Amino acid sequence: MKAMILAAGLGTRLRPLTDDRPKALVEIGGRTLLEITLSRLRQFGVRQVIINVHHFADMLVEYLKAHNDFEMQIQVSREDFLLDTGGGLKKAAWFFLEDPSRRDEPFILHNVDVISTIDLARMVQFHNERKAMATLAVQARETSRYLLFDEQLRLGGRLSSPNQQAEFVRTSPHLQMQALAFSGIHVISPRLLSMISEDGSFSIVTSYLRLAEQGKQIIGFRADEYYWRDLGRPESVGLAEKDFKNKLF
Repeated sequence: MKAMILAAGLGTRLRPLTDDRPKALVEIGGRTLLEITLSRLRQFGVRQVIINVHHFADMLVEYLKAHNDFEMQIQVSREDFLLDTGGGLKKAAWFFLEDPSRRDEPFILHNVDVISTIDLARMVQFHNERKAMATLAVQARETSRYLLFDEQLRLGGRLSSPNQQAEFVRTSPHLQMQALAFSGIHVISPRLLSMISEDGSFSIVTSYLRLAEQGKQIIGFRADEYYWRDLGRPESVGLAEKDFKNKLF
């Protein structure tokens, strides 16, 4: 199974920790976020990974080389300017399409600054059972940006900041929408890649909303029972250190 790790961001919210390194090399419990993510993916059978890089890109490449790519097959997708999640995935699409015999095999897209115990195998199974184009790990927790899902967990819109105004892409008097927080982990079918019509730097959520409006199966996977933490801020790193000592992940 293949995966992509999103690691190109500047890590602005993590400063000063990212003043001299990419956010992927920030450490928790003596291990970098990149090593933690790679280990999690390997645990679920992933052996081939592509990582997008930009901020301190050479440092990250040298780190992988020094660790023998953690005994995985790793490719690097360099971004001269930040492409965001959608643009980064589109640039790396070749990695998931190069083998015609595997074009029906879903892959995982994972933020490097997210730590979780989400059962990726169960998530992939759910994705396959629902014949989805994309499956997003979601939770009922507080966030500044919510996605809206119907009772069958099909994406139907989002709440836009700062006033949390609802933006629907599918509406029906019979649909009951629930607001859930996206967790930065996706399972994606390669056939979705050819449907990404957006260009340049853009969020993959923009593509998901457009495809949901067209009736494509973009769905949520409820991950409320699992540990999850976003490492977007220095204080979050401190909390994750405590979680690690308490063996929460």
